[in-house]
Amino acid sequence: MEGIKIKIGALLLQRPDGRGYRGRGQSFFLKLKLLKNNMSELCPVYAPFFGAIGCAAAIIFTSFGAAYGTAKSGIGICVTCVLRPDLLFKNIVPVIMAGIIAIYGLIVSVLIVYSLGQKQALFTGFIQLGAGLSVGLSGLAAGFAIGIVGDAGVRGNSQQPRLFVGMLLILIFAEVLGLYGLIVALLLNARATQDVVC
Repeated sequence: MEGIKIKIGALLLQRPDGRGYRGRGQSFFLKLKLLKNNMSELCPVYAPFFGAIGCAAAIIFTSFGAAYGTAKSGIGICVTCVLRPDLLFKNIVPVIMAGIIAIYGLIVSVLIVYSLGQKQALFTGFIQLGAGLSVGLSGLAAGFAIGIVGDAGVRGNSQQPRLFVGMLLILIFAEVLGLYGLIVALLLNARATQDVVC
């Protein structure tokens, strides 16, 4: 592998007419060493891009899920509170639980941002991308579940108050889906910079 890099470096340091560069106070071996350091296969210049995409995916997808859950539950709350305004604060639970999902994405995004750097291994970038997609897509699914259950739950709760406990349990299990993604993302992010040398 070392011989291949030296041959590539020697080819890149030749002029178009086939002769090598000489003189001007610069050593051939110094140029070769600089070229070798810039040609790292494990730490390319585009490696932080994947970490940045993971950071963005974490907050974007969880925010989509939280927005859908809030909007869908809010529609049900507005419809039921016309006839039963006394249930407003009791029925606001799905909106609160949908908002928590965006916090999961924010936590992972902040952790990824603080570990981003200009000189970063490709392994680290891929792990950060996986962490962002893990929490983002699971948060999106949890937001959809909370929105649908919250809408139907608050409508049913206005007609039968005993449905509230069942609705709450279903919402908790829907919220746990986003929590699973957060746990996996935290575990992935913890491994992102271990045993990596650039």
